[in-house]
Amino acid sequence: MLRPIKSKEEHSIYLSRAYELMQLDLSPNSIESDELEVISILIEAYEKENFPIESPNPIEAILFRIEQLGMSSSELNKLLGSRCRTSEILMGKEN
Repeated sequence: MLRPIKSKEEHSIYLSRAYELMQLDLSPNSIESDELEVISILIEAYEKENFPIESPNPIEAILFRIEQLGMSSSELNKLLGSRCRTSEILMGKEN
């Protein structure tokens, strides 16, 4: 019987079971697909409570993505319309 996850050990067991189920070719609305859905909900709830992830700072997220894409500042300026607008955004100024 499935129950809420209350320990690291239970979390590990549920993760293993979810992995096993994901390796199968599950039919929609089957017992196994329903089990996977419930396990996923329980895992998400446990992780949200025990391993919270803070939302990123929007400017840091933009700069990180620019770096990932290998984008130059002139390319970003073109994308945003002007160097002035780029500066406003990256300095956190609102319209």
